[in-house]
Amino acid sequence: MTHGNRKWKVLSLVLIAECMDLLDATIVNVAAPTIHARLHAGIAALQWIIGGYALSFAMGLVLGGRLGDVYGRRRLFIVGSLGFAASSALCAAAVDPGMLIGARLLEGASAALLIPQGLGIIHSAFGAEERQAALAWFSPVIAGSAVLGPVLGGALIAANAFGSGWRLIFVVNIPLGAAAALGAARLMPESRSHRRPTLDVVGAVIGALGMGLLVYPLIQGRQVHWAAWTFVMIAGSIVACGLLILWSRRMTRRGRDPLVEDSIFRHRQYTTGLGAILVFFAGMLGTLLVVTLYLQLGEQFSAIHAGLTVASFALGITLGAILAGAILVPRLGRVVLQVGAVAFAAGIWWLHDTIGAHLLQTTTLELAWPELLSGLGMGMLVGPLFDFILAAVDGAEVGSAAGVLNAVQQLAGALGVATIGTLFFSTLASHGYVTALRHSLVAELISTPVLFGLLSALPRHARRASPSPEGTVAPQRRHHGAFDSAADLG
Repeated sequence: MTHGNRKWKVLSLVLIAECMDLLDATIVNVAAPTIHARLHAGIAALQWIIGGYALSFAMGLVLGGRLGDVYGRRRLFIVGSLGFAASSALCAAAVDPGMLIGARLLEGASAALLIPQGLGIIHSAFGAEERQAALAWFSPVIAGSAVLGPVLGGALIAANAFGSGWRLIFVVNIPLGAAAALGAARLMPESRSHRRPTLDVVGAVIGALGMGLLVYPLIQGRQVHWAAWTFVMIAGSIVACGLLILWSRRMTRRGRDPLVEDSIFRHRQYTTGLGAILVFFAGMLGTLLVVTLYLQLGEQFSAIHAGLTVASFALGITLGAILAGAILVPRLGRVVLQVGAVAFAAGIWWLHDTIGAHLLQTTTLELAWPELLSGLGMGMLVGPLFDFILAAVDGAEVGSAAGVLNAVQQLAGALGVATIGTLFFSTLASHGYVTALRHSLVAELISTPVLFGLLSALPRHARRASPSPEGTVAPQRRHHGAFDSAADLG
């Protein structure tokens, strides 16, 4: 345990890392139209610039947590921070879409090394009495970043310091990443798993391959007119998922540590929860992306104007998550999730009708109210969803189950960008911005009954503060971490 003020400085470094990850996703999404115009990025390239970060993050997330257990969380935190700063510098220096895509993939991989270390570091730095007080800082800090992120992104682009344009959104990560790394080197205690686990490199490769086989054809398929190989790759992703489960069972039988505990998939409620994560986060993040594209490309809003407009979503998410956690979940249990799904859908339908009524003359104020309602529904889902899903697994499985949930959440973000983004641009080519956005919103509404049904199969009550095998509070971490993706305000 770290003593005195030093442990609170350690907490601030972990929060810097969380905010850096959050702001990077938020700011890049707001900047997408500017990048599209300045770098002459095609539609598929734009989807890769946005979704590639989430994809590489998802690919490396579970392995990143395991590497921290083996080699030390402080060491991985420093490596991840420096990697994030360096890859952000490459993003800022990009001269073409290909270079920017590659740098974004490196950013996501660096985040996969950095972000999973936070909770273990806090557990090592704080005693049991103060740990909950430290964890309580996550929600307000990250929620505040969610609200301010789109506005900050728009302001940085509007500032255009030294003619930097969109590049400034990446430059701001460089001092943040360097400060996090230097602070960690000076202040953080080293911590590892009490029992050094083995590294499942084969499992990591199979998992990453499966994700890539799924996302790549969804982004590139439109450009190649959905050639036969795109469907072969999608089928291959399903095969890879099955192989990962078989490989994990083989590792377990041999007495080694698999990347993913295969026993978590034997819980029907947990696997149903994975489906809910995919449907909800893919729809939510894809919808937020196309709304921002519509505002800037269709309504011709400036970046800061668009950022202020979509901030209503973020404000609703924050309020909904606080309302659900503090008042509704203890009283209503799982019903809160279903109420959130209905509110989310109602807000999307209201947004659909508002845009249909006012077309390209829709104002920020007219959009604010349906966005706020939709955001409230998102927050009521995002805040407690992981806790309800993790209630379906045994205490010893919580760490692995939470890691998989987080990876699937990130994967869902990439899928949402790929599928809803493709629908938006495909419709745009023949019907214009208003119809493209309204069709995208209808696609989200169609998925709502599926989401509602999946939520009804979850446990009636959430898991609260159940310790992971390392003594950390895995569900609590995911509750806070849910703000990360909820605020990826395309």
